[in-house]
Amino acid sequence: MTVTGPIDATDLGFTLMHEHVLISASGLYSSYPALIGPDPEARAIATLRQAKAAGIDSMVDATTFDLGREPELLARVSAASGVHLVNVTGWWLDVPRFMWGVGVNQMAREFIRDIEQGFNGTAVRAGILKCAADFEGVTAPLETMARAVARAHVATGLPIMVHSYPTGQLARRQIAIFQEEGVDLTRVKIDHSNDTTDLEYLQWILDQGCWLGLDRYPGRLVSPTQRTNTLKALIDLGYGERLCPSHDCICLHIHNERADGTLPAHHDFALRNPDGYLYMERHVIPQLESMGVALATIRGLFVDNPRRFFSGD
Repeated sequence: MTVTGPIDATDLGFTLMHEHVLISASGLYSSYPALIGPDPEARAIATLRQAKAAGIDSMVDATTFDLGREPELLARVSAASGVHLVNVTGWWLDVPRFMWGVGVNQMAREFIRDIEQGFNGTAVRAGILKCAADFEGVTAPLETMARAVARAHVATGLPIMVHSYPTGQLARRQIAIFQEEGVDLTRVKIDHSNDTTDLEYLQWILDQGCWLGLDRYPGRLVSPTQRTNTLKALIDLGYGERLCPSHDCICLHIHNERADGTLPAHHDFALRNPDGYLYMERHVIPQLESMGVALATIRGLFVDNPRRFFSGD
């Protein structure tokens, strides 16, 4: 299910499995659009058209409600650019205090509605589930969201992407929750996994049946080269069919005012990755080729693996 309607998984083509068109806060885009910079929709369309021209056919947009999801914006940008966008339901890290008492089944029903009927007030439907935890661990509110996502998965069969914190080996707890809830672990992708070079831990995740999202490029702390070395090592260990490289790139975000009162042309995240969605094409794929990875294997990472992840093959 894309933001413009259903397609066959074979039509996904070259797919980036963890990206963002817009990140802000819930309601910010409609309430304070000037914070996002001038002509945001036109800029997003131009950026995705550039990606399409470079051979990128599809992206998973990992922007949840608490990250400022704007489903109708996504539908317009997708239609105008020709890039298929699969948007998520579920929750990221920002659970407001007044929601700390919400029940697991309550949230599961909301996520199921996003999948089966569409995001409230729109015809745009979610095509994948998402939950998250980070350095603070799986807190009680985040566990509620994780279990709600798990129950929505059991009810609908949709796959799950997971924001995780590999430095703390947090996927061990997240996977345990999924097991308790009856989740099919072969439909789970543990993201941000190339924020570590701990192959033993990454192999453990894969051996549970999960997929890995190696989706922080160029990233911080771990160098881009070392991230690709980790990817190559996992391919050599025989796990190439369950790896999904991507960027976690953000097209539209808040432009923070400088000390002198002027506004920059680009948001802070764009400065860290001036290649945007094309970083993979310009840097990672050539590096993999230079390391002796076959073109068929590289194609598998971006074409076959996303197709199989969504189709459940």
